[in-house]
Amino acid sequence: MGFVKTFGCAVHGISATPITVEVNIDAGINFHIVGLPDNAVKESQKRIDAALKINGLKMPGKKITVNLAPADIRKEGSAYDLPIAVGILAASEQIPNDKISNYVIMGELSLDGEIRPVRGALPIALEAAGAGFQGLILPTQNAREAAVVNGLKVYTMSHINEVIQAFRTGFPEPFEIKLEEEFATKDEFEADFSEVKGQENIKRALEIAAAGGHNILMIGPPGAGKTMLARRLGSILPPMSLSESLETTKIHSVAGKLPGKGGLVVERPFRAPHHTISDVALVGGGTIPQPGEISLAHNGVLFLDELPEYKRTVLEVMRQPLEDRIVTISRAKFSIAYPASFMLVASMNPCPCGFYNHPEKECTCQAGVVQKYLNRLSGPLLDRIDIHIEVTPVSFRELSDSRKAESSMSIRERVVKARSMQSERFKKHESIHANAQMQAGMLRTVCRIDDACHQLMKTAMERLGLSARAYDRILKVARTIADLDSSNEIQPQHLAEAIHFRSLDRSGWGA
Repeated sequence: MGFVKTFGCAVHGISATPITVEVNIDAGINFHIVGLPDNAVKESQKRIDAALKINGLKMPGKKITVNLAPADIRKEGSAYDLPIAVGILAASEQIPNDKISNYVIMGELSLDGEIRPVRGALPIALEAAGAGFQGLILPTQNAREAAVVNGLKVYTMSHINEVIQAFRTGFPEPFEIKLEEEFATKDEFEADFSEVKGQENIKRALEIAAAGGHNILMIGPPGAGKTMLARRLGSILPPMSLSESLETTKIHSVAGKLPGKGGLVVERPFRAPHHTISDVALVGGGTIPQPGEISLAHNGVLFLDELPEYKRTVLEVMRQPLEDRIVTISRAKFSIAYPASFMLVASMNPCPCGFYNHPEKECTCQAGVVQKYLNRLSGPLLDRIDIHIEVTPVSFRELSDSRKAESSMSIRERVVKARSMQSERFKKHESIHANAQMQAGMLRTVCRIDDACHQLMKTAMERLGLSARAYDRILKVARTIADLDSSNEIQPQHLAEAIHFRSLDRSGWGA
């Protein structure tokens, strides 16, 4: 009997920290796990005991002490089952221990020895590679997301017997994937803009929003096509880069929400939470902090349908993430930061009945009700939305037109071209991928305007009563419009169109 070290990782936020699992077997009869384990870690003793005995292995009838170091970091979840079990087997000389220190081992054990998937496999793989480990032993279901990390051999196991066999007789070939196949461009989408009749001005607004990563609010009566248009936005967004895909995958991995068979998230997320969502579910948190919807929408779209129906407290907690593109969850002993760089796409009716300012139908709301409805949205929140656009009903003539509209692929080509200009512009800034993500200090150099534009901006500020934040956001939208026009300079027509998207009167949309 003796002392053995195995290695695992603890996931905090979207990063991982190496954990040394020290197993000591000595005279006596007891089992202790120390090093700030939570209840799920403490319960590993029962799972390990059953898994070893069912598979003809011995649980030493001695005093077993397991220390999870560093001891000042709280260890959560069942992913430590496998490294503890391997440590016990090595310390009791049932498997050789000469190679164990070369690997990070993570996995949950079932009672029959099956290895179940864990959360945060990609952050764990990145940390293992950075720390210089030779390989990573993971459950089979986590293979695809971990295998994208260069310089790390990923061995996937579905049963504890496979792990034992690997240490006794040698490891199989590591699991590998081809990144080019993961990033194969998708040319067809279930929802396409070619199916949309009319609404050319809304399509233009969504194209600008997609090209620059801008937030957009659509206001219009029920049935005008707000939700239908929003759900087609993903078909014109540019493909994700590898760095964006890795960061997005880390968030979804930590949250346990990777789609399909796991692997990289290669399509931009589209999250559409119901208006009954709580503050914590939207921004993240909980007893064991988890990413919220705004982080799950990172590098993608957060769609809030019927915006005024959300609780005011839920909407107000988005103000800081919309500005800083990161959300920090603070607790007494630690804080966790989750990325939250998303496009906010929101829709709403102009009044409770939905027909205020409708060209054909009469609004039935009583006096004062409309303004009370609009006041559910605070000025500071609306100020952070770059594009405000009114969605009008589609006429019968447009609906009955048999001709197909412009396809999503055509629009996407222009968006990708504009984004490529932005990529070149921001190549020295790793965290900036689009115009909407520019810091205020960059505007004076990136969004320079001539005297004619300066006078136009001055007039708009005075007549519309715009804030300094609105000024900055108009410049960002104008820069995007110029990019779509392949123009190096912001022209007056670009600025005028950007101002138009901020000109809706809040006292009555479309007034």
